[in-house]
Amino acid sequence: MNNPLLEITELPQFSKIKAEHIVPAITQLLDDARNVVKCSLEANTDYTWENLVEPVEEIEDRLNKAWSPVGHLNGVLNSDELRDAYNACLPKLSEYSTEMGQNKDLFNAYQTIANSAEFESLETAQKKIIDNALKDFRLSGIDLDSDKQQRYKEISQQLSELCSRYSDNVLDATNAWTKIISDENELQGLPESAMIQAKQSAEMAEKEGWLISLQFPSYIAVMTYADNRELRHEHYQAFATRASELGANPDWDNSDIMEKVLSLRHEKAQLLGFANYAELSLATKMANKPNDVTLFLEDLAEKSLPQARQDLRELEQFALQEHGLEELEAWDVGYYSEKMRQHRYQLSQEEVKTYFPAAKVIQGLFAVVNNLYGLQISETNEFDSYHSDVQFFEIKDKDDAVRGRFYLDLYARAKKRGGAWMDDCVVRKKIADEIQIPVAYLTCNFTPPAGDSPALLTHDEVTTLFHEFGHGLQHMLTQVDYLGVSGINGVEWDAVELPSQIMENWCWEKQALALMSAHYETGEPLPAELFNKMIAAKNFQAGMMMVRQLEFSLFDFKIHQAFDPEQGGRIYEILGEIREQVSVILPPEFNRFAHAFSHIFAGGYAAGYYSYKWAEVLSSDAYSLFEENGIFDRETGEAFLTHILEKGGSADAMELFKNFRGREPEIDALLRHNGIAV
Repeated sequence: MNNPLLEITELPQFSKIKAEHIVPAITQLLDDARNVVKCSLEANTDYTWENLVEPVEEIEDRLNKAWSPVGHLNGVLNSDELRDAYNACLPKLSEYSTEMGQNKDLFNAYQTIANSAEFESLETAQKKIIDNALKDFRLSGIDLDSDKQQRYKEISQQLSELCSRYSDNVLDATNAWTKIISDENELQGLPESAMIQAKQSAEMAEKEGWLISLQFPSYIAVMTYADNRELRHEHYQAFATRASELGANPDWDNSDIMEKVLSLRHEKAQLLGFANYAELSLATKMANKPNDVTLFLEDLAEKSLPQARQDLRELEQFALQEHGLEELEAWDVGYYSEKMRQHRYQLSQEEVKTYFPAAKVIQGLFAVVNNLYGLQISETNEFDSYHSDVQFFEIKDKDDAVRGRFYLDLYARAKKRGGAWMDDCVVRKKIADEIQIPVAYLTCNFTPPAGDSPALLTHDEVTTLFHEFGHGLQHMLTQVDYLGVSGINGVEWDAVELPSQIMENWCWEKQALALMSAHYETGEPLPAELFNKMIAAKNFQAGMMMVRQLEFSLFDFKIHQAFDPEQGGRIYEILGEIREQVSVILPPEFNRFAHAFSHIFAGGYAAGYYSYKWAEVLSSDAYSLFEENGIFDRETGEAFLTHILEKGGSADAMELFKNFRGREPEIDALLRHNGIAV
């Protein structure tokens, strides 16, 4: 059988990849990788970069280029066959990773290079890879006895499988819930674009009427605009109980998975000599100890809570005085917040959307990047796609050299994981005298085109696109030639959001907005009056939004820090304590938020969700230099490109930040950007 995953091509051959290719390809590549390591160790006694690290990086790059499209397809075009093949490979990959991490001969070979005279002659990036590898060996249990190493391996495999099942359950529960509305009056308040989308969804399901779902564009439209309070309540409850014991299907209940994941993470941490998983998590982050993280979050909460409480009081007063609502429930917050925003600022999000057709936003995004870094981005139609929604682009620098390529997949659809993300397809590395061009996947879940109208983005969606593109820029613009610290590889997890969050700032600048906005029918620019309203409303309920993110961050960190095998996870008990401490809106008893908190139970943010807030400190402070020098100041842009985007993980994040900013980060800019008094 010809297997497209085993063929060496510049880009994935999506049209040829079938589920039956996956397990044989990954199995063979893992065997090849083991053989390369074995031969490299046996063929040498005097280990060098060229005879050890280079061949290992080469075979692992081949493995990554085969697994990357598989993982991507599993996220964006899920099917039973693909899921089964994907899940069948997870224990194989976990076993290989642990096996390499516990290979004493390989560890000793890396240690030999680190202790050799050659080490000092290596490039900074090469030294960082070896230092990181030695740390990773220790975090993989290289110092454990054989029984404990075996247990570590079992834990890693179980965690891999459990996290995948958690993600599958969230996806299945999200896809399963739909509601057909036969009476148009039940959807009163929804904007025309949402009604058209609901009608199209019903037609695709071969139903009469309007179909609403838990796909985010549908859910957020109902929660923000539907006058029917009972419908909002029903929709909210379905969303808030996904993949829980209160959901529609007990097979998708994540309760046991969450307990097992926390227990296994705790056991892994203790095997490695850490008190808890929070300590283990920080071993690869900027923060030094758990107390630093909790103090940072609690200090931010203390500064933000007065504003958050004031935000809530104003919302409750508005709902009572203007609409006669005596008790504000969770399913009322989005609805009355939008009413209040319109009342206070005469600002309609639906009006704003008309000035942000997707094509214009993309064009403006590219113009912003060109102004900052002198890069040209152009679309090509000559690529192997996996869906008709997908576009493909190429980035060239001022010397006309290709710096990166990326797939852009903007719209929500069935069988596609929710949220927005950037992932690597191909990582930059040097091969002989040539450079392997980095390739990224940029994925969102925006509302697709409705009827004859183009896709129109909310301003929140515009900032989401800029955010994910910031991740993409760090991956694609790297000038590091070595796989282990190229692009986002090797970047401390609590600094990885810096390039993404800084990009959001240009979405609020008049000069930048002029590049990305034009009325979808008339082409008229964004009116000054509407821009002024957007700026006036920018920090509307910023206090409430800040403490909500702090709630998530503290909850994530505490459940990993405070886990006790005798008591279990105490997930909702701890969440309740955190909410009493920092929240201003307490959700109903039936809310099962944690059951669908994929960032920490199925993603890479376990005991690290605080990274969003810490990186926001970094990004706000970094952006303040653009505010001082000019938002399109080329010298500042090139400094950010040189010191941050191009360096990848080749140096410590704090060192790179100080090289750009001239000092350590300060919190004042974050509070100022959020309208919170310093």
